[in-house]
Amino acid sequence: MLRIANRVLIGLVGLALLVVGAGVLIAGLGGPLPSWWFYDAQGDVVLAESARDRFREDTWWWPAVFGALGALFALMVWSLVAQVRRNRLTEVLVDSGDGQGALLRARALAGVLAGAAEELDGVGRADVLLVGRRNAPSARVHLVLEAHAAPRETLQHLTYEALTTARDSAGLDRLPAEVEMGAAKRRASRVS
Repeated sequence: MLRIANRVLIGLVGLALLVVGAGVLIAGLGGPLPSWWFYDAQGDVVLAESARDRFREDTWWWPAVFGALGALFALMVWSLVAQVRRNRLTEVLVDSGDGQGALLRARALAGVLAGAAEELDGVGRADVLLVGRRNAPSARVHLVLEAHAAPRETLQHLTYEALTTARDSAGLDRLPAEVEMGAAKRRASRVS
């Protein structure tokens, strides 16, 4: 959803800038423009005094302008907050047996899980991100596999060893994981 909103917003802003810029360029070069265009002469200012005062008597004009600018500002702030907001989980609630629970840093659990994944045969690098709620986390695992790795066996070892150990050690009922595998990039070696 956020990706679609970003693309739509960037596309609309880009289209508006392109239309206004092309219109100002055409008017500056003396080209023909529609009669409703706000800028039409080489020596003209972009917004003349008559254009600024045209809607002064209309009671709807200024509320509409400020409403549109306010909506545009709110949309920009929403986009900025959505970009800055982190999807990462910061802590995991671990059942300590006393009814209160203990908080475990999610980075610590993700680091241990990544270390266990990197120890598997054929895994060059592992990145783990914990998302979700602190009492029901899920893992996003990205594995970079070496050329000799067997993806099926690597996934089985990750599931039944690393993820099971992490789930049991944190006292979680379940730890769902989304695993993405990629191949390590190798440069061609020279033969002399």
